[in-house]
Amino acid sequence: MRKFILAAASIAALTFVGPASAQSPIVLKFSHVVASDTPKGKAADKFKELAEKYTGGKVKVEVYPNSTLYKDKEELEALQLGAVQMLAPSNSKFGPIGIKEFEVFDLPYILPDLKALRKVTDGPLGAQLLKKLDSKGMTGLAYWDNGFKQMSANKKLVAPADYKGLKFRIQSSKVLEAQFRALGAIPQVMAFSDVYQALQTGVVDGQENTWSNIYTQKMHEVQKYATVTNHGYIGYVVVVNKKFWDGLPADIREQLSKAMKEATEFGNNQSAKENDDALEAIKKAGKTEIISLSPEQDEAMRKAMMPVYKDVASRVGQPLIDEFLKETGRSPMN
Repeated sequence: MRKFILAAASIAALTFVGPASAQSPIVLKFSHVVASDTPKGKAADKFKELAEKYTGGKVKVEVYPNSTLYKDKEELEALQLGAVQMLAPSNSKFGPIGIKEFEVFDLPYILPDLKALRKVTDGPLGAQLLKKLDSKGMTGLAYWDNGFKQMSANKKLVAPADYKGLKFRIQSSKVLEAQFRALGAIPQVMAFSDVYQALQTGVVDGQENTWSNIYTQKMHEVQKYATVTNHGYIGYVVVVNKKFWDGLPADIREQLSKAMKEATEFGNNQSAKENDDALEAIKKAGKTEIISLSPEQDEAMRKAMMPVYKDVASRVGQPLIDEFLKETGRSPMN
């Protein structure tokens, strides 16, 4: 696959029409791994619409959804090599390439609600994290929401003991590995595009995701139960190849930044609605029983996952965890 990406990058370098050309538009390839009718998919399409409008057609944005260009493990390398110009990977994906701090978003119950999330992403702490991407040849432009995660499996998940021995699909994240091991489950790293088949065939027993991802990927058709846990958050960082971005004329970069700001607001406003709508659609489909936890059951889940904070403190950074908790103003236990 690396050879393929290298070849694609070489072709991109040969065919790219630089900003100085008045004849052909600047092509910006935007690749992502989810469906077009998800919050991220809709935000990407909105960015395309606004970018082409504000630049007067000087930039052409090509959006490639649903892993049509690259799967999870390939896309960041493709961006760094210049085979694609823009991505919106989940926070978890930056840990494996050496920016472990982004895995703080994976800690269970660290973000109690959207208000606390905004305080982090729109403030100095969010900007501080984006700056760390520079060293990897990429520029961070925005934070996009997907929403809060729920648990699903082919058995009822009510108490921590219910997770013991089950195989759960996760993104590549040491924090998520620690989370499921704390519950006695077996984490299995797997590309997002492979999850449906893995659930269908029993390669994994369950998974964690937002309602919109569960519904658009049809996971509810192969999972008998889903538990409302809101235990974690899935968000994305929109990144662009740094060399490409820095090489754009200042006016084009300004127009694209404006388009990104408006697309971000649009997509993040869509996120909560999309998840609410997806939950109703899952209920209507009638193939998955939705389980709500009592306050006592919720507290038991939180208590079971608290050791994760200590387990990953040396990886993510205790000072960063403390900053997050200070910004959100709440303990994960409440």
